[in-house]
Amino acid sequence: MSIKTFELISTTENGVQLISYVALPENATDDNSVAGILVAPEWWGVVEHPKSVVERLAEAGYAAVAMDIYGEGKLTSDAAQANMWMEQVLADQEMLMARCQLILNDFSDQLAVDSDNLGAIGFCFGGKIVLDMAREGMPLKAVATFHGNPSPKQPANEKFTAKVLVAHGRDDSMVSMDAIEGLKSELDAANVDYTIDVYDGAKHGFTNPQADERAAKNDVDLGYNETAAKQSWDNMLAFMKSNLA
Repeated sequence: MSIKTFELISTTENGVQLISYVALPENATDDNSVAGILVAPEWWGVVEHPKSVVERLAEAGYAAVAMDIYGEGKLTSDAAQANMWMEQVLADQEMLMARCQLILNDFSDQLAVDSDNLGAIGFCFGGKIVLDMAREGMPLKAVATFHGNPSPKQPANEKFTAKVLVAHGRDDSMVSMDAIEGLKSELDAANVDYTIDVYDGAKHGFTNPQADERAAKNDVDLGYNETAAKQSWDNMLAFMKSNLA
């Protein structure tokens, strides 16, 4: 399916421009809206990987947006820089969620996007972001995380109405199986409908083709796993198809 892409600029109250990246199927028009999926990138920002994710989602028939939560389109391949930016936004999680809400509003205001059919997927740090968006009660029907950080801004409660799919690597040294068990307990307590898939031989960052290069450059324990990447992607598409009309 042919697609079209453009930048979506959202301006925060204090004048920061969030430069997100949108991809739409060619057949999504003002008269023919399609379900929308928000994508929260890894801590690198809106780099090549999240851009390719939204393009693949558009090819699968969805409107999709890679969210620029750092603002000004900042991106990096340096882990120390990425960690600094991540810590900055985590220091003010109300601001972080306000930025996500702003991007969600601007994205779902596009006439080609069906605002009643929204999902979100997140990678690593982005996994925490999309789970927190659901914890805040944002209008998401389905949330999927890939090698995501599950630590909550605040624990899920009755506001959490999204269904959840978690793709986790068994060899992830950055997000432990204990952390995943903690997420299970949290979601169980809030009666959230969830599925957790654990992929053998998969490390943190297993969906990102640049993971090995980033691991070598930054001396961090990341790794691309083509088998797990493909299987988790196919599972996510099936999950979205069953939850977004």
